[in-house]
Amino acid sequence: MNYIAPRRSDGTLHSTRVKQPWPQDRIFRILSIDGGGIKGLLPASYLAEIERNFLEGASVAQNFDMIAGTSTGGIIALGLAKGMSGAEAMKIYTHRGRAIFPSDRGLAGILRMGRWIGKAKHDQERLKSQLLDVFGDMLIDDAKVRLVIPSYEGTYGEPYIYKTPHHPDYKRDRHVKAAHAALHTAAAPTIYAGVENDGHMMVDGGIWANNPIMVALVDALACYDVPPENIRILSLGTGDDLFSTTNLQKAGVFGWTNPLRAGGPAIFRAAVKAQSHDAIGQAGLLIGRQNVLRIDPSEGDRPIGLDDVDRAIRELPNVARSMAASSGQQVKAMFLADAADAYIKCPLS
Repeated sequence: MNYIAPRRSDGTLHSTRVKQPWPQDRIFRILSIDGGGIKGLLPASYLAEIERNFLEGASVAQNFDMIAGTSTGGIIALGLAKGMSGAEAMKIYTHRGRAIFPSDRGLAGILRMGRWIGKAKHDQERLKSQLLDVFGDMLIDDAKVRLVIPSYEGTYGEPYIYKTPHHPDYKRDRHVKAAHAALHTAAAPTIYAGVENDGHMMVDGGIWANNPIMVALVDALACYDVPPENIRILSLGTGDDLFSTTNLQKAGVFGWTNPLRAGGPAIFRAAVKAQSHDAIGQAGLLIGRQNVLRIDPSEGDRPIGLDDVDRAIRELPNVARSMAASSGQQVKAMFLADAADAYIKCPLS
């Protein structure tokens, strides 16, 4: 008899979560990092600049109570939770990017582009190997900061969020390998195949939460007795897409789904852009827009592809440096006044 995996939602508690105490007047600080493939180099480089300018190179993770990340942002979030600095997270992209995303040049690249019509563009084993090398045997239970990492379960079509055991109700993810959670949140459709996971099919969290700001905010409000106005969020994008659907008014299937369009398929770019703007707007309504700092520079009319390693390495660190110069003082005032209280995971019951 074939094994049929249960829905993740089968274990959902249909009752109000018991809120854990939070120190009165203590600010709850959230770092949220978007998805974007190799463009994850941008938020990683930005954090590295903040660390260099204000923290003497120490990891910025020490200043946040929770970190959320989707896709490439999930990889950075897991890295920070492992103890990496932003500068060390940068190396995942600068040192490993070409191994993860081989060049489209040459015969091998031409053949890969031809295969892309009917199968995922890149070999998932390349990414898996690099992630295992980065995270080793680290488990989500080993994280040094609270995490929420969105993925998507394709068998039943449900959101799937990996969480540290920062609430007594969170038990099922603590023994998941960090490398596997990273692989699952970053399995971008058309770029990588979905990942089989004990009867589930895991796909990139960007399907529904490429900007995970609301995933983190809802979790914080549900888990802790903290007033909404005492929450601060630093939300980092991977480049604000100036994409418009004006010229697609009468487009058909190929116009909306053409994977060769600069920046990726139009339907995906439109969905990601709308989801991000909506999530930021919702977060601002809940905690006050002044308490949300969004850092996401315009990509201009030539967006960097999700797997364009050469352009990313050539351009994004400089963009990050400029961003940090203009917004660093605001980040310092909102998030760096002191270190976050130590994260103590809930014990096994």
